[in-house]
Amino acid sequence: MIKKITKEPSTALFPVPTVLVTSCLEESSPNIVTIAWTGIMNSVPPVVYIGLRPEGRHSYRLIKDSGEYVINIPTAGQAKLVDYCGTVSGSKVNKFKETGLTPVPASHVKAPLIAECPVNLECKVRQVFSLGSHDVFIADVLAVHYNEDMLDEKGHPDMDKIKPYGYCGNEYRLMADKLGSFGYSKKG
Repeated sequence: MIKKITKEPSTALFPVPTVLVTSCLEESSPNIVTIAWTGIMNSVPPVVYIGLRPEGRHSYRLIKDSGEYVINIPTAGQAKLVDYCGTVSGSKVNKFKETGLTPVPASHVKAPLIAECPVNLECKVRQVFSLGSHDVFIADVLAVHYNEDMLDEKGHPDMDKIKPYGYCGNEYRLMADKLGSFGYSKKG
């Protein structure tokens, strides 16, 4: 018999995506923040969210005031850069300069894409909810960009090339092995 141990309520949902979110205002340099509180909320229209702490977060003000952001999905090989962007403040450090990441103009928002990230989602905030420790910025996806070399022969994202990874209890963890495809449980 499996014995369960009850713990206090926590954010024990894992893995969660680890992404870099870019933001900016006209009068400021673009910033990068590491986010693990992110996900999909709707398919049609495509709606995503990020959760940010309001206090002491440079990106919070940029996103709140601009109403825009870009979710940049890094590869596993960029984990050290991602960690760095989550440990320093953009109010004190130019993270693009310090990391060597390249800002690229987006097609619909002022926040830049990160060239080295294989997937970029341009987002326009539709609602903000305060939930306690974090505010949730729900946004419509206006455009998705893929680095061409990260697509398979059919033009679909190749997860073996992208090598997305997640955040699991203060650790970055690679999601490597394919277990199946949607609907495989019903196939012979």
